[in-house]
Order: sequence, then structure tokens, then C-alpha cells
Amino acid sequence: MKAILLAAGHGARMRPLTDSIPKCLLRIQGVPLLKIWLDLCRRHSIDKILINVHAHAKVVREFLEGYNDGIEICVSEEPLLLGSAGTLLKNRAWLGADSGFWVFYSDVLTNVNLERMLEHHKTCSQVATLGVCEVPDPKRCGIVTVDEKNVVREFVEKPQEPSSNLAFSGIIMSEPTLLDFIPNHIPADIGSHVLPNLVGRMAAYRISDYLLDVGTPENYRAAQINWPGIVNSKTTEARQC
Repeated sequence: MKAILLAAGHGARMRPLTDSIPKCLLRIQGVPLLKIWLDLCRRHSIDKILINVHAHAKVVREFLEGYNDGIEICVSEEPLLLGSAGTLLKNRAWLGADSGFWVFYSDVLTNVNLERMLEHHKTCSQVATLGVCEVPDPKRCGIVTVDEKNVVREFVEKPQEPSSNLAFSGIIMSEPTLLDFIPNHIPADIGSHVLPNLVGRMAAYRISDYLLDVGTPENYRAAQINWPGIVNSKTTEARQC
């Protein structure tokens, strides 16, 4: 199975740490975040990964040259940032005609059981399944409301008056049909320009495993203490978007 790992952000919130290295190579308890993602993918039989890069692209390529653990890795460099959805559209040919693919935001630290989420996606028969979790400050996140069948009935990016505290986690299992909902303008963002147009065609999968956005200094410091590793999957952290 294929996955696109979104790693092209500037990492502005993490400066000065990201002045010389990309955010995806910041270390969690001594291990680069990118390696954690690659190990999680390998553990769940994802064997082809495309990683988009922008800032410090050479450093990412050098790191990946030393990773050889059964995963076929493609690097897509973006001199001009395309946005998360623009990256998917640019790499439509790489995704090919596969029945489904993953999208991961690389600044998310998690040990989620992807096999369980995939089974949920197959059962729901929707265009996409969003990993979601409860958060303490929904105004900072992409917020969903769901019905009794866990179908997403509303998606609002960083709402001023949130209808729930259930947030998009940065993890998507998608059918190729999702690509047809991406606008042609650049940049195009998944949360702002795609997911609101898929309301009623997406399922929600509630993540109870560890999950934390480590794109802020506060959460990055917290992860150095409470990250349990990939194998342990019983600790839950609210995602701070």
C-alpha cells in the first residue's frame, strides 16, 4: 500500500530548532520523527511512501539515503509550496490506480493502529476516513461533527464557534476519488479546500492511541517525556492543532 507523508512545511513555530534542519528530522527521545513514521508504516505493511520536501530538502535526502528497511521511498521536492492538497494532485500519477492510499501529516507523533483504521474504512465504504480525536481547544483545529454511523456531517477549519471538540488528526485513509475534489489553484489545502466539500462522503475513525502534534515547542517538549514508542499503543494524547 502507498502513503504520502507531508513534510514540506517551514517549521516556523519550531525556530530556532528548524533553522538548520527540517521539522520532520527533529528528534523524539533521540529518534528523528521521520524515522518514527517510516517504522510505523513498515509495521503496518505500507511499502511505498512519497515524501514532499521544501526547506532543507538536501538534509532530508541525505537522511533517507541511510534508511534501507524494506520501504520504497520517493522524494518530491517543492521549490514552490503546493499546499497539502496540491501535493496530492501533483503526484496523482505516482498514486496510480491503487484502490486506496494513506495521507499523513509528518508533524503528528503517533502509534495508531493503522490496520484497525483501514478495516474501519473498508467497512464504511466512504471516499475517505479521517482519523479524529477529542481536543481541549477546538478553535485551533479542523473540527468535525459526526452522526450515529460515524459519517462526517460537518467539517470546519479552526471554527470560531466549534460544534464539537472532535478534531481531524492529520491521518487520512482515502480512495482515489478524493483527488477529483482538489481544486486546480495553488496552493491548495486539504483542510480548507477539500474536506469541507466531502461532507457526507467521509467516515470518522476515533483514535484512542497516542497522538500529538509536535509542531509546537510545548508539545515537542512534552513528547520527550511521554512518548511511549510505536509498540505501546494505550496512551492517549489530545492533538493540539
